[in-house]
Amino acid sequence: MADRGGLGEAAAAGASPAPAPGRNPTLGWRERLRAGLAGTGASLWFVAGLGLLYALRIPLRLCENLAAGTSSLISGLIFIFEWWYFHKHGTSCIEQISVSHLQPLMGETDSSISEPGSPSRSRESEISRQNLSECKVWRNPLNLFRGAEYRRYTWVTGKEPLTYYDMNLSAQDHQTFFTCDTDFLRPSDTVMQKAWRERNPPARIKAAYQALELNNDCATAYVLLAEEEATTIVDAERLFKQALKAGETIYRQSQQCQHQSPQHEAQLRRDTNVLVYVKRRLAMCARKLGRIREAVKIMRDLMKEFPPLTMLNIHENLLESLLELQAYADVQAVLAKYDDISLPKSAAICYTAALLKTRTVSEKFSPETASRRGLSTAEINAVEAIHRAVEFNPHVPKYLLEMKSLILPPEHILKRGDSEAIAYAFFHLQHWKRIEGALNLLQCTWEGTFRMIPHPLEKGHLFYPYPSCTETADRELLPTFHHVSVYPKKELPLFIHFTAGFCSSTAVIAILTHQFPEIVGIFAKAVSMISRTCVDYL
Repeated sequence: MADRGGLGEAAAAGASPAPAPGRNPTLGWRERLRAGLAGTGASLWFVAGLGLLYALRIPLRLCENLAAGTSSLISGLIFIFEWWYFHKHGTSCIEQISVSHLQPLMGETDSSISEPGSPSRSRESEISRQNLSECKVWRNPLNLFRGAEYRRYTWVTGKEPLTYYDMNLSAQDHQTFFTCDTDFLRPSDTVMQKAWRERNPPARIKAAYQALELNNDCATAYVLLAEEEATTIVDAERLFKQALKAGETIYRQSQQCQHQSPQHEAQLRRDTNVLVYVKRRLAMCARKLGRIREAVKIMRDLMKEFPPLTMLNIHENLLESLLELQAYADVQAVLAKYDDISLPKSAAICYTAALLKTRTVSEKFSPETASRRGLSTAEINAVEAIHRAVEFNPHVPKYLLEMKSLILPPEHILKRGDSEAIAYAFFHLQHWKRIEGALNLLQCTWEGTFRMIPHPLEKGHLFYPYPSCTETADRELLPTFHHVSVYPKKELPLFIHFTAGFCSSTAVIAILTHQFPEIVGIFAKAVSMISRTCVDYL
């Protein structure tokens, strides 16, 4: 896993010239071969299995077994399907069919079906609402640029880093941020309203140019071009500066008319969203281009000028930039304001707090010395902070310790999920590496968290129980080539273990009986005689 430094593979790709729009990059023969093999891996295994069966059809007497309708073959097929279903969906197909279909037919519906006003129905509704809130998807505060980073990654690797579900959520966000009920008053805004709903990227870019032809000061058109057409951060920054100039003019006009009608108030909210979005992206451009102090100033000004917009989590952008400056006192000041019990937590908040406490003791920390003399007060505080962070998001340490490979973070994240862990580690791994001994202390202590919460889905230690829906949501947010981290690890049910052993033993006995009937008969008689002798002896 490479040290991304906040830009990662996309930034590395940004150093090379981009291919012309509409053209596929020319990959080397090794990359094409690797991509082809990765895409046809399952098919090759299937063909190899059929070839093996064909080669062994005579010695194993497969034709005779099929003609005789051997039950072991059917049992084996059932087992293979059950194994595949469990690994794909995380549950047993047979158990699911039994609970969903057979139990109602047998009349066992009292526990699962209740009256609308009953207490059990109320508890189920409460649990359902809790699960929905736990699985709320958030906009990634540090999301990358589509054209300058995500698309460059696709040009270099041939892989799509964003899922359709993730991009659809972004389209909904854009319609919420950048449109309002008064768009019909300005033709350029009407065009952009259609552009944000368009699925095809070239069609969106074309609509943005149409809006600029109607109004050269259409801020949202510049935003779309900066996000999707610009192939470098420099180009994106240039377009965002044009959007800022147009957005400030429209914002001042909306401020003067805000009290005239509810429509004008909605228009002011929209223009405020555009202005904040543009300034934030300009700060991120400055951060990526190495002008970190400029980025910090823009973020601080934003947080002062628009304090109600805390839900945008601009403080997480500020934390990352301050860590890059190694301004740890300023980082602590930001944490003192946002690491509050009344405010929602995030991996950035919890792990940054742990990093600051780890920084004070990590340089001289030694597991052997600590086991011999015990932990000091500062070391105990650092370990407790690590345990708190790991309880909030247990997926992060594997990425920080490079036990799992990183990918580009998605545009949306699920708090406490694998997607949030990727987004945090992608930008903050370098900050942990910069502090000597921090990763060593993390490696020595992070797994101790799980001893305090033996049943994380039922009861937590410092936070609510870990939500059980993160795996499903993360699979929607993360690309298929990424192996989603699952917590807690699912163990195969006893029923599947029993089915596997029973089917395997039946298949082996059937093959041996058909292949060596005399030897198997002698062996069966010997086992029968031994068992009879043991019974007589007892």
